[in-house]
Amino acid sequence: MADSDVAIELRGVCKTFEIYDRPVDRLLQMLCRGRKNFYRGFTALSDINLCVRRGECVGIVGRNGAGKSTLLQIIAGTLAPTAGTVRTCGRVAALLELGSGFNPEFTGRENVYLNAAILGLSDEEIDARYQDIVDFADIGEFIDQPVRNYSSGMVMRLAFAVIAHVDADILIVDEALAVGDAYFTQKCMRFLRRFMEDRTLLFVSHDIAAVTSLCTRAVLLEHGVVSMQGSPKDVTDVYLTRIYEAVQGESALPAAPAVAPVDLPGEKDEDYQDMRQELLRESTLRNDIQVFRFNESGEFFGKGGCIIEQVCLCDMQGRPLNWIVGGEMVSLSVYCRALENLRSPIVGFHFKDKRGQILFGDNTWLTYQNKPFFVTATRQFVARFTFRMPILEKGEYSIGVAVADGSQMEHVQHQWRHDALILTSISTSIPTGMMGIPMKNIAFEFVQRPAASEESSPAV
Repeated sequence: MADSDVAIELRGVCKTFEIYDRPVDRLLQMLCRGRKNFYRGFTALSDINLCVRRGECVGIVGRNGAGKSTLLQIIAGTLAPTAGTVRTCGRVAALLELGSGFNPEFTGRENVYLNAAILGLSDEEIDARYQDIVDFADIGEFIDQPVRNYSSGMVMRLAFAVIAHVDADILIVDEALAVGDAYFTQKCMRFLRRFMEDRTLLFVSHDIAAVTSLCTRAVLLEHGVVSMQGSPKDVTDVYLTRIYEAVQGESALPAAPAVAPVDLPGEKDEDYQDMRQELLRESTLRNDIQVFRFNESGEFFGKGGCIIEQVCLCDMQGRPLNWIVGGEMVSLSVYCRALENLRSPIVGFHFKDKRGQILFGDNTWLTYQNKPFFVTATRQFVARFTFRMPILEKGEYSIGVAVADGSQMEHVQHQWRHDALILTSISTSIPTGMMGIPMKNIAFEFVQRPAASEESSPAV
């Protein structure tokens, strides 16, 4: 890779913090001048090698304490590495800890000038952009109030407005959008998408949907080391697995089923042929979706007290489909087998695009929260979700399914299958957006305007 293509480069970066048990130990350490250590070393980062090209958007994910914020502070230059080298090309703007760089006793106006000056703007440049910053932040008269009076959302608005107007080449955002309201978060997302067109973004978030939506590459940090790099979907799938394993322990591989596998109604080779041709010939819908068979060997995790044996999309007569027309009614059937008693099983699904963004999904919790569906060990059961298939853009999609036991907020995840079904939208009539809804009618009509005398007549 040519040097001109590199925006950020880290080689062998390590960071060790000195942990003192008592305040006096810091003084003793200074007096001993290294002849004796009065601290314990904590390694936050170890041998980090990372290269980010110009124009890339790289998401960094990991559990709390993995070293994400430390890594970003080193890249931003607010923290020095213990070992290794860091190289950045261009102006770097960072939104790290909420309100970092702001003086709570200063007004918003004064903090705009202070923060922008720290980021490298002259007074003349700040004067020229000040009104745009204020308009972007949209905090009204609070701009002339001390920042200590601001809510966390107002602090984030002002901080983001500043970094959005400093013409940075590299932008670093660390979990800052989590405190914003929906309106301002969408405004920030639009800005970030424009910024990514020709500049570099490092984005840290626990929001998997935001990472898969924004980023072109993702990095998984675990215990201060880079454990994985790759597509946002692949990395966030592994990250999600790690989160559940941290709570429930490592995933258990279920034993071989003691009884015969699920035999779907009518699932013979002749039944699994294309049953949609007649509908396609007669319908004006143009969204043709191919459905592939259940991927038994796909990736999954969980405790293994219940397994998912089959997943299929069926028509209203319960027959499995391998071809769907966007807009028709379908039933997603998830066949499960309990390997232990389940007091309150929950089955759910996510419908995702090829980048892993969740388009829609649901589960059985609300329907059965007041009447738990008790299942004894070895019993087979099926959860069915009936809905109208949306109209999809061309491309690949997947359906992830899961079965758990417990409640919506507190449960044991027995099996989570990332890509149980794969679908391919071959042709579509969708005019815009990620997906569409079937239009019952689209038409023009002329409207007769009322006479002038009728328009001016006072209401009775």
